Amino acid sequence: MTVFTAILRTMRPRQWPKNLLFVFPALVFDGQLFVLDSFLRVLTAACLLILMSGAVYIMNDLVDVEKDRLHPRKKFRPIAAGTLPVPAAKAATFCLPILSIVAALTFSVSLAWVLVLYLVLQVAYSFYLKHVPIVDVLAVTAGFVLRVIAGVVVISVQNFSPWLYACTGLLALFLVVGKRRQELIALGEDAAQTRPIFAHYNLALLDEMLRFVITSTFLTYLLYTIEVNITPVKDVNLLLLTVPLVLYGLMRYMYLIHIKGEGAAPEEVLLTDRPIQITVLMWFTTVVFVLYILPRL
Repeated sequence: MTVFTAILRTMRPRQWPKNLLFVFPALVFDGQLFVLDSFLRVLTAACLLILMSGAVYIMNDLVDVEKDRLHPRKKFRPIAAGTLPVPAAKAATFCLPILSIVAALTFSVSLAWVLVLYLVLQVAYSFYLKHVPIVDVLAVTAGFVLRVIAGVVVISVQNFSPWLYACTGLLALFLVVGKRRQELIALGEDAAQTRPIFAHYNLALLDEMLRFVITSTFLTYLLYTIEVNITPVKDVNLLLLTVPLVLYGLMRYMYLIHIKGEGAAPEEVLLTDRPIQITVLMWFTTVVFVLYILPRL
């Protein structure tokens, strides 16, 4: 494995779809999905976030290298496995954020500030916040909300609702808590040794948090579809057609967590679970039909 390949692996390519999922809502719901300039600006923002988040992943692996070597899955990561030299990892951690921020300054100062804030948040998480119970999951969630903000600041939005910040933030929190739960089960009695924060969690608490967050996520999305009312047809908001799909998607994910024992890696669920993939495709198709095709009929 070359150093470049090892760095690329450490940047977690499987995590990159998150940047598309959370950066593009502003573009989609503001009716600019097919506006080429806006699309390219948001795509560029997503790519710069990939660079920045990749640097953060490398930094996390440098900080947690000894603990990762005790983890059943993380011990195969390039730094923990010794295939990525520490000096090369440190150089990438230094260079990638600079490249990301400088590139952002060429077309959006606001995006550059979002990237700086994201970096500061992730550094604080890596060295302190991840050791504070409850705050740790909220800090990860804040990183996802910043991704949404990145997609907002690079275009001129007209119809983007703050409700969507709440929807995406709660969805992210749902995935984060679910991931914590599955990690706790997978690590068993050694959980606190491998990841000290697990000394402050147990299965009962995480299950209660999961139930609370999934309910909040669904109700917030339902209220968003009612509140926005973008394309009423005979006093009916057809965006409500997406609500059953969101409900099924959330319940399917709970099924995968509780019955199949999956969810420790949400990105793998998105890439491998066919019902989830079909649900996301149907949701996106319905949104595009309601927001883009129906008004032109």
